[in-house]
Amino acid sequence: MAEETSELQRQVEALGPWFHNLHLPGGLQTVPDHFLGGDFPSFKWQQIQGSIPQDLKGWRVLDVGCNAGFYSFELARRGAAVVAIDMEPLYLAQARWAARQFGLQDQVEFREQQVYELARSNEQFDLVWFMGVFYHLRYPLLALDILSQRTRRMMVFQTLSLPGEEVYPDTSDHPITEREPLLAAGWPKMAFIEHKFSGDPTNWWVPNHAGIEAMLRSSGLRVTGRPAEEIYVCVPNPETAAWKWDTQLSAVTGQSQASPVHTEREQATA
Repeated sequence: MAEETSELQRQVEALGPWFHNLHLPGGLQTVPDHFLGGDFPSFKWQQIQGSIPQDLKGWRVLDVGCNAGFYSFELARRGAAVVAIDMEPLYLAQARWAARQFGLQDQVEFREQQVYELARSNEQFDLVWFMGVFYHLRYPLLALDILSQRTRRMMVFQTLSLPGEEVYPDTSDHPITEREPLLAAGWPKMAFIEHKFSGDPTNWWVPNHAGIEAMLRSSGLRVTGRPAEEIYVCVPNPETAAWKWDTQLSAVTGQSQASPVHTEREQATA
């Protein structure tokens, strides 16, 4: 037993460094002293798990930025067929290795893929898991628009965010000369990170709460729950999707978009 544990420890160290602290069979952990404090991401899962159906049999799940696969494994244990994507080969190597340790290799498909590549696919998913990725993207709203069109039942969304819960009461329209409201704490906005944030050059954006909810609505999603700080549970709501009338997404993806709202706007301004 000691020899098996020693060999497992050697394999864990060879695959490091790890970001997800996985509790492997036998009790070995991949990052027992995580720099984020506590048992990460297990403590996040504890906050979210009650918002996800216990039985996911028959559900197809997309885990965007799967890292070492912690969330993919939890969702697979509930019966889901999971497609887990990441652009970092090291994380995918960790995840594939860990899937074998847990006996979940047949329930989770790992792909080296960026979120934007999903624009060239018509794949649909019952649940889209979009946590810890949004603020690392140079083109975050493009990614959100793409993912919203592939969400059949629900999305779990999380992003780094600015302090504060304020929401400006009226963002429907303002004259071009009336710009003071845009400076209000509750106006939907994002801070742009030119260099680094928390030492990470891939941290590009930090939105406020109002901005998060506004972007989710604009991408065709409706927030139904907030199980924890910075975490939003959403369901599809295409009626509010800007991509239904704004042609920029189709120009980027090369795919035509449904445009009944566009037609309504043309009629209203004719």
